[in-house]
Amino acid sequence: MEQLNTQMSASEKAAVDKAVDFFNKQNVPVNGRAPSQELGKDDFLKLLIEQLKNQDPTSPMENTEFISQMAQFSSLEQMTNMSSAFARMASFINSSEAMNTLGKTVEINVGDTTVTGEVTGATRGDKPQIQVNGMYYDMDKISAVYAN
Repeated sequence: MEQLNTQMSASEKAAVDKAVDFFNKQNVPVNGRAPSQELGKDDFLKLLIEQLKNQDPTSPMENTEFISQMAQFSSLEQMTNMSSAFARMASFINSSEAMNTLGKTVEINVGDTTVTGEVTGATRGDKPQIQVNGMYYDMDKISAVYAN
C-alpha cells in the first residue's frame, strides 16, 4: 500500500502562501472588511452560532460549555473596547504633549544635525507634530525642551 505524503516542503508552503496572498489582494473586501489573519469578535460570534446550528440534536451542547463560550466572547468584546479606549487616550495624551510645547524652545535631532527654535505650532492626532522655524517635526525627534 502506497503512503500519501501530507507534508509540504518550505518552497511549496511559500508558493501556497504567495498564491493565497495574491488571491486575497485581488478580492474586494466582503462587507467592507479586508481579509485578515486574525479572528475578531464578529468571527467568534459567527463560529458560536454555526456551532449551535450544527450541533447533534441527540447530544446538545452542555450548558457549561455554552456559558464558557459566552464568557469568552464577553471577555473578548471587553478587551476590544479597552484597546480602543487606550488608543484614544494615547492619542489625546500625545496631542496634549505637543500642545504643551507651544511657546517653548526645543532641540530637535534630525539625522546628524540639531535644530533649535521656538515651537510656534502643533498638530493633533495619533502622530502629532510641532512647528519650529517654519518646519514640522515629529514629537519623537525632540531631545530637549526649555522654558522661555
